[in-house]
Amino acid sequence: MKYVKWSLIGMLVLIVGGFLQYTLPGTDIVRIVATEVRRIEIGNGAFFWAGAEPTDATSGNRDVKFISAIRENGRPIVYRNEDTGWGWPPYFKVNSADLQARAADLTSTAEAPKWVAVRKYGWRNQFLSIYPNAMSVRQVSGPDVTIFPWFNVIFLIVLAALCLWIWQLWVRFRKARVEPVLEDVGEAIERVDDHMDAASDKARGLWQRLFGGGKSGS
Repeated sequence: MKYVKWSLIGMLVLIVGGFLQYTLPGTDIVRIVATEVRRIEIGNGAFFWAGAEPTDATSGNRDVKFISAIRENGRPIVYRNEDTGWGWPPYFKVNSADLQARAADLTSTAEAPKWVAVRKYGWRNQFLSIYPNAMSVRQVSGPDVTIFPWFNVIFLIVLAALCLWIWQLWVRFRKARVEPVLEDVGEAIERVDDHMDAASDKARGLWQRLFGGGKSGS
């Protein structure tokens, strides 16, 4: 039973951690090499695409803006550029067209690089054909720039404080409401056991008087 409990806790931690890792924003320092618009079939991976963008109801396809970039180590990374609107995650992004123009203006070559901080959320997975969604781009001084994730730190602190507050409420509620009920139930079960034991003793004594005495007299 203990292994089942810890397995469930571990699974819950993985699910919550993965959800936060996907949703919370991150920043990449890259060099933008191209911007384009491609027709994409959303298919079964619709969860990983923004719901605010219009999709062809008959084919399930839609035009998606992409930003292609190269990291300092030479590895490529491709971002989608989609509005989130009022959907999830609640970043209220509605400026994908302006962002695409800004990204096109920051396109550069390896000989004359312009290093850009791309703020994004989501994952890049080639097997599932999903891309992180770019939320903002801005030019920085170089590839060694470090951007501290203030939003993530503040959000996680607030989330931890909220979870602690809810846990304290549950502990107080359990002490005030649940534990007394459990104690009453336990006492009631003990009283029932006592009555059953007493009834069993009486029945055993009656049996002995009725049948035990007759055997001894014979």
